[in-house]
Amino acid sequence: MHSGLKRLGVLGGTFDPIHIGHLIAATAARHAYHLDRVLFVPAGKPWQKSEYSDAEDRFMLTTLAVAEDPAFAVSRIELDRKGPTYTVDTMRDLRDFYGEIELFFIAGADAVAHLGSWVGVEELGELADIIAVRRPGYDLPDLDPKPGWPGIHPLEMPLIGISATDIRRRVQAQEPIDYQVPRPVAQYISERGLYQGTR
Repeated sequence: MHSGLKRLGVLGGTFDPIHIGHLIAATAARHAYHLDRVLFVPAGKPWQKSEYSDAEDRFMLTTLAVAEDPAFAVSRIELDRKGPTYTVDTMRDLRDFYGEIELFFIAGADAVAHLGSWVGVEELGELADIIAVRRPGYDLPDLDPKPGWPGIHPLEMPLIGISATDIRRRVQAQEPIDYQVPRPVAQYISERGLYQGTR
């Protein structure tokens, strides 16, 4: 076991860019389910998406966003793996690394609603539970987890109507994104000229 960790939350995502909604969800999950740490895992090649920004930019955005909170950390585990990004592979690797700790994958209720389509959902059930975060416009459906699926724990959080898609649109339209992303994230986006072209 690593440095007294017993309960680890894992928040995966494209983080293109990371925004305060992600940070609020991580904080809410940590508080509600007594997590020792939340590990942010930027996706390498998200199998659900065809277009996304450079992996190193997304890693830097995530690192800048969480730097001031000692309960948060960032992992390159999916960026350094070849091929598509699947949650079950990441949880298996984290289990191998951390040993016998409790793993909780934090995901939006909209994603959890399609749990049956996730690759390796039965193996995932042996590795981790899922914290399903209610997002604006998505009620947590009455999921009927099949035997062997991960346990699902609902999480109510403030409904923050911020999306990465809208932030990219705002940047392209030269509209402000202040207070939607942490200040270092906004500075990095500006300095690197991210999201200026059409997406």
